Amino acid sequence: MTSAPLEITAAEASRMLQEAGAGECLLLDCRTPEEHATARIQGALLIPMHELPQRVGELGSWQARQIVVYCHHGVRSLRVTHWLRERGYVHVSSLRGGIEAWSLDVDPQVPRY
Repeated sequence: MTSAPLEITAAEASRMLQEAGAGECLLLDCRTPEEHATARIQGALLIPMHELPQRVGELGSWQARQIVVYCHHGVRSLRVTHWLRERGYVHVSSLRGGIEAWSLDVDPQVPRY
């Protein structure tokens, strides 16, 4: 089984989401609820990084499917990506540049903060 790239660009993530069938690619927002309320990518699942150890069971059905993790700039999402990979989620990638890159490169309607 080949693992996904550790990091992908906003353009690559957007393309992946468009090409994936329904339910085949999950956007995982690991920011705080306050950040999520400020700006979010439509359809993303919010599991703040500090809650992930208690809530990882919510991702059980995603272990064999693609997950793209994002945060504000890509630092927390990279940590979450490593953490999930250590637990067998080989198809997980971090969104390089986070929601900031998404707003700049994919959807300018997403507020920058």
